[in-house]
Amino acid sequence: MRLSLIFVLIFTSLINGQNNYPQDYFTSPLEIPLILSGTFAELRSNHFHSGLDIKTQGRQGLKVLSVADGFISRIKIAHFGYGKALYITHPNGYTSVYGHLQSFSPEIEAYIKAQQYKAESFEIELFPTAETLPVTKGQHVAYSGNTGGSGGPHLHFEIRNKEEHPLNPMLFGIDIKDTTKPYVRSIYVYPLGENAGVNNSNKKQALRLIPLSNGDYTTENIEAFGKIGFGIETNDRLDMASNSNGVHNIETSINGTKNFEIDFKEFSFDETLFINQLIDYNHFNNTKRRIQKLFRVNNPLSLYKNPVNDGFLNIADSTSSVYKIHVSDFKKNVTTVLINIKGTKSASVKTDPKKTTPYLISANQKTTLKAENVTVNFAPDTFYEDFYIDFEVSNDTLKLHEDVIPTKKPFEINFDINPYKGEDRDKLFIAKLIGRKNYPVYCTTTKKDHNLSTSTKVLGTYTLATDTKSPTIYAPNFNDGQWISNYRYLTVKIADDLSGISSYRATINGQWILMEYDYKTKTLTYDFNDHNITDTKNILKLIVTDNVGNSSTFESVFYRK
Repeated sequence: MRLSLIFVLIFTSLINGQNNYPQDYFTSPLEIPLILSGTFAELRSNHFHSGLDIKTQGRQGLKVLSVADGFISRIKIAHFGYGKALYITHPNGYTSVYGHLQSFSPEIEAYIKAQQYKAESFEIELFPTAETLPVTKGQHVAYSGNTGGSGGPHLHFEIRNKEEHPLNPMLFGIDIKDTTKPYVRSIYVYPLGENAGVNNSNKKQALRLIPLSNGDYTTENIEAFGKIGFGIETNDRLDMASNSNGVHNIETSINGTKNFEIDFKEFSFDETLFINQLIDYNHFNNTKRRIQKLFRVNNPLSLYKNPVNDGFLNIADSTSSVYKIHVSDFKKNVTTVLINIKGTKSASVKTDPKKTTPYLISANQKTTLKAENVTVNFAPDTFYEDFYIDFEVSNDTLKLHEDVIPTKKPFEINFDINPYKGEDRDKLFIAKLIGRKNYPVYCTTTKKDHNLSTSTKVLGTYTLATDTKSPTIYAPNFNDGQWISNYRYLTVKIADDLSGISSYRATINGQWILMEYDYKTKTLTYDFNDHNITDTKNILKLIVTDNVGNSSTFESVFYRK
């Protein structure tokens, strides 16, 4: 009997050790069936997706519920990012996050607006105490929306641990139906050693995928020698949705022995930029398609799980090897890719001469590049690897390589504007030239004495640009002198065609009013339900300023009973 009890305790301990996440603690954040448009740790531009994107039936205004007891510990309202976001801390140490909200439940909305009016700012970040806004499991806390950097109505939902690391909410029993295996779009092979070759070439090559009847794949056989690695372009598709989503795990083996794994279960925000070294960054910038490298090069991502030889293969002459890739989603639907490798040392491998320039970047050293009126400062560890960089300055334009090399952290670009005088100097800013037409896009520019500087994480072409035009303002839903007694909202459109909107301030009869800004529609909106306008005759005054200080003023009279 005693031995049986010990066995049960040991078995229970093992089961709990395999799943340390509470399964019945959190409920659904919405009252509708959960269908996803985005999965956890999905590959996005410059970051991993930190939660689930839950579809809201193509509309806004669905009730958002607290997934467990707790208290609202943080509220952030911003023009970009998560837009209107709510953070709830729970007694078990986890925090749930709700982003892109349209608005909040009445009590929370009143609390936030009081703080916005006190600060005279739409953008605000608040940290209520545990006693200020307690919530219970299933309590209505907000309405779903499309605010911030959202591409359409949905709820962004996260669960974070005590270290503020996001974890896959599906680990906690939040169930999403998925009966479909991941699919593979492409497989690439990379010769990586000095004498390495694949099919008599040292260039990256796409392999022909051959679908099998069971949903798995094989590829054409390859001949290789030396140090090589593979890359995969793969996605998952969940039930009741057509979106291409991220996968949960990728594991590889060579001749039956595991040599690489990447597990998309948890990460920290500090490491999310390392995604650009996980993918083939050059390939992405040329094609907008993400190849995940199945080998590690100077990448500290915690998603890697004990890779053998960093996932590289060393193929010897006159050998035969079988390389397998197992791709799985959270529901353990698995897709396998099999690649047969024949070790063949070629007498001559086609190689391209390595490109060199006068400027060598040593990844672990500080580097300063200077020409004419431009200085570029790279701190140590800005890049992952050493490389020769293109650097050229002409007519206030800096050509700094191409955006094909990933960075670990920002670097600084400085322009000396001493030759410019007076108003010409005041209207200058640093811009990145984008697209075939080299359209200037504003970079956050700091002015000090006769220097302009910007911090950026992206190589490319930068220039000095001038913005002398003031922002535009017009009212689409009312006219000067109009009676608008039955209106709920006052709407104004604002825009700036070059450096962009920096700030705005609106008053009615000299009193500051809260106008919510939606940068996607370029719209400012005032809600008369704020109940701070009581006069019959009202004078609206709006001042809008762009990023170099050009301002426009809009004034209009309206009447209300």
